[in-house]
Amino acid sequence: MLLFLTFASEGGFDPLNMTGGGNLFWTWVIFLGSVPFMWKLVMGPITNALEERDSTAARAIGAAEKASAEAEKARADVEIALGEAQAGAAKLLQEARERAEVREHEIVQAAKQEASQMVENARKTIRAEQDKALSAIRNEVVELTFTAAGKVLERNVGNDDDRRMVTELIGGQGAAQN
Repeated sequence: MLLFLTFASEGGFDPLNMTGGGNLFWTWVIFLGSVPFMWKLVMGPITNALEERDSTAARAIGAAEKASAEAEKARADVEIALGEAQAGAAKLLQEARERAEVREHEIVQAAKQEASQMVENARKTIRAEQDKALSAIRNEVVELTFTAAGKVLERNVGNDDDRRMVTELIGGQGAAQN
């Protein structure tokens, strides 16, 4: 301080004189004296908050990139599973069509066989009915023949021998016509 007082007495710089350079001097002294405290109390917490914010943002970006990669992988997995499901569905559909064609063929064959059986049964029934009708007609012809012969001969015709002979005669003609 003595240096200042001697410098001021010679007409130079007087730090106590606020009109000269003293005001600037004390402003710088106060500023430089308060910088460490401001750094510690103000700038330190702000810097720490900004660093923490940057760290949080970096973690969020990393998490978002990781989630995006996982979502892309999941989308690819879903597309693969969808492709496999579509291929499986196409295979099942083809197998179902093949089974349906086989079943259709079986049903058609069974229906043809049943129709053929029904036609054969109808033919047998028709033949049996024809045979019954022919037998009835033959019996009627035999009866008419005996009646006519009895009237023509004026005697009783129709004993067992006569009946056998007429039946053989009519049966022989029926066999010759068929």
